[in-house]
Amino acid sequence: MEKQKKSREVKREVIRLERESVIPILKPKLIMTLANLIEHSSDRAEFLKLCKRVEYTIRAWYLLQFEDLMQLYSLFDPVHGAKKLEQQNLPPEEIDVLEQNFLMYLFQVMEKSNFKIATEEEIDVALSGQYLLNLPITVDESKLDKKLLGRYFSEHPQENIPDFSDKYVIFRRGIGIDRTSDYFFMEKVDMIISRLWLMLLKLTRLERFFFRKSHAREKKDPKKNDEIRTEAEADDLSVERIRIENMELSVRNLAGKITIQEPTFDRIIVVYRRACTAAKPERGIYVKHFKNIPMADMEIVLPEKKNPGLTPMDWVKFIASAVVGLVAVVGSLDMPKADLWVIIAILSTLIGYCAKTYFTFQANMAAYQNLITQSMYDKQLDSGKGTLLHLCDDVIQQEVKEVIISFFILMEQGKATRQDLDSRCEELIKEEFGEDCNFDVDDAVQKLEKLGIVARDTIGRYYCVGLKHANDIIGTTTEELVLKAKQGSLTS
Repeated sequence: MEKQKKSREVKREVIRLERESVIPILKPKLIMTLANLIEHSSDRAEFLKLCKRVEYTIRAWYLLQFEDLMQLYSLFDPVHGAKKLEQQNLPPEEIDVLEQNFLMYLFQVMEKSNFKIATEEEIDVALSGQYLLNLPITVDESKLDKKLLGRYFSEHPQENIPDFSDKYVIFRRGIGIDRTSDYFFMEKVDMIISRLWLMLLKLTRLERFFFRKSHAREKKDPKKNDEIRTEAEADDLSVERIRIENMELSVRNLAGKITIQEPTFDRIIVVYRRACTAAKPERGIYVKHFKNIPMADMEIVLPEKKNPGLTPMDWVKFIASAVVGLVAVVGSLDMPKADLWVIIAILSTLIGYCAKTYFTFQANMAAYQNLITQSMYDKQLDSGKGTLLHLCDDVIQQEVKEVIISFFILMEQGKATRQDLDSRCEELIKEEFGEDCNFDVDDAVQKLEKLGIVARDTIGRYYCVGLKHANDIIGTTTEELVLKAKQGSLTS
């Protein structure tokens, strides 16, 4: 029994992913849950007032930076940016500086919103398998500009960025799991054909010529492991991949319904620019936002995709069709009484088979294009200005939640070192909301000190001021004055 269990575990494919810093709890739910944990109603009212003042103040801090970001993007909006640039009548060198400034602001906002650039290893692991989109999709790199992002990364070098980062950048945030149950008959046939093809390549010793590139990639996969690590080893998340291509060949699996599973990137943002020509200069910067993308199907977010090729099942159907037609033709020619009309009928049959193969190929290509378009439609959240506005609000929401949780812990549990505060915040999120999160304590205490409601004692421990005093320090915000004026005009 133990040996069988061990052999099953070895077959399991587990991906290790770095735990996210994003707090996946809605702000109203977070505030009300923490407020209900406060014993006295007067303190509860002061805490709710403090939460509002913290949000209004942090929003005001970012207002100017976000305005600069949006104004710069208006010049590089793919829809209307060209006209605005033309009106500005700026020299090319100045436009180059402005677009680099936009990228700098954008990357800062992405970092504040806890988005990370997908690394080479993450891309390799993601693309090493297939999930629902069983299509060979590649990027037409000739349609993408290399200067914009190439210049940015030369001026702001980063470690472990993918080879394609001079053409497009993929930001990712959040980890989830997608499960799908179905019979997957066509996919199972594809899997059997692929395994037979691999077996043939191994027997003929041609495998090294076809899969030299993929073997090189496998060596670079430090985050891919066949055994689940224990929780004590690291803070990384371990997510199991259950795929058709690794499925055990059995009558039950082939004939029955199966469940496949794939880790997902909760949010993906892709940034790129299309290639320009001398006749048509291109300054538009595309920013596209996607949701719940299975890692193995990450190809659907790639920009400027080439028409997909055919699957093994398609090739089998086409070859079988051609072989049947050829056999029919040869068999007819061997007939002793073959006359002109028989030959014409045979040639017509052969042409018919060729036409059928061609039109079937075209129909499959159209079906694949529709599949990709539908996947994009289902998964795309927004693009351009809408994505930037969402990001700006997301930064504020995350920072407000970090500040509120940190202040609540210091208020309820007293003084704490930076490490103690970090672990206490993570424990609170786990106990009260059932969520795991790598809390960004440094950013939180920096904001609290800037607000003036948290300080450090002589040995470096953090402590907070009282609730009422904290509200007095921040003071009445502009938003509160506007709300009071509005209420006064309504009552009068």
